[in-house]
This record gives sequence, C-alpha cells and structure tokens, in this order.
Amino acid sequence: MIPKEKLESRQFRQTIEIRAKEAESENYIVTGYAMKFEPYVLFESEEGKVFEEFPKGCFENTDMSDVIMLYDHQGRVFARTSNNTLKVELDDTGMLIEADLSSNAESKQLYDDIKSGLITKMSWSFAVGKYRFEEDSQTIVHESVRKVYDVSAVGIPANDDTSINARNFANGVIDKIQAERLEERKRKLKVILQIEEAMEA
Repeated sequence: MIPKEKLESRQFRQTIEIRAKEAESENYIVTGYAMKFEPYVLFESEEGKVFEEFPKGCFENTDMSDVIMLYDHQGRVFARTSNNTLKVELDDTGMLIEADLSSNAESKQLYDDIKSGLITKMSWSFAVGKYRFEEDSQTIVHESVRKVYDVSAVGIPANDDTSINARNFANGVIDKIQAERLEERKRKLKVILQIEEAMEA
C-alpha cells in the first residue's frame, strides 16, 4: 500500500503516443501529448471503471517553470524547459510537448528509438492539487495541479508501479469522499435526534 502522503503528492500517469516530428531533414525533434483534457479510464475492476479528468482550468496556477524530459521517470535528463530544449504548452486538446533530442549521443539514440517505433508512449508526473469525485460518472476531476515535474518516454505502456500508484490514488479519493459523507450523515442524524428529544421534553 502506498503511503497517504505519497498519494497526496507526486503522481504518475501514462497516456498518449510520442512520435518523431516529420521533417525534410533529420532534426531530432519529437512531439506528442503528455495528457489530454478528455476523461479517460484510470483503472477498471470488478466493481466497474473509475475515470479521471484534467480540465484545462486545473492548470491555471500550475508550476511548470522547469519541466524535464526523462526515460521512465529516471536517469539522465534528455531535454528541459529552462534551456529551451523542451516546450510544454496547453492547447485545446491537452498538454502538448516538443523536445529537441539533438544535444548528445544518448538523446539521439532515444530519438532513433522513438522514430523506429521501439518507444511509442509517454508518461508525466505531477503534484496533486485539489480534486473532487463525481459519483454519478465515477470520475475523479482535478480542480488544480500544483506542479508538473517531468514528461517521460516510457518503454512499458502498462508499468505495474504506475498502475498501482494510480489505482491507490483513486481508491484513496473515493474512500476519503465516502468517509466525509458518512460523517455528514452522522452529524445530520445527531441534529435530528436532538430536535426530537427537545420536542418530547
């Protein structure tokens, strides 16, 4: 079980495809969406699906001052926003990234792996802000994201650690909401009982 303090801080999500940008000459540019605004299935179990949504407005005050590009969220840095080798911007679809992988042999190798189709997926990590759980649609809606740490090319699209992290986060949100609603029902019941006792006195 992942500690609650970790659930409330850094989260990892695997999402959209990454690809080499088409050009007449080799320019070592890759592009893709780290995330999209439309709701998607966060995890699925016997009880059904739980969705997650990052509306565009949740990024209004997000710290994106120095986002880095990694491979599998670890190891060497291949690009970063602070030296303009990585661009991260929000458009009408989601979080669009463009990375220049021309700086050294390792980054060029990553570019070649993406271009050849050996690596096709991306992931991103972020600090959780405010969120709510909409029971009708079984959707966790993020109202704010505090920080974006990195975007990463990933070799395994369904990494177990990421899946477990996301699943526990979802369960934690649902449990928290249910506990709060139970406490609210208890408070209301207590008030009703107090009123009834006062009327009988």
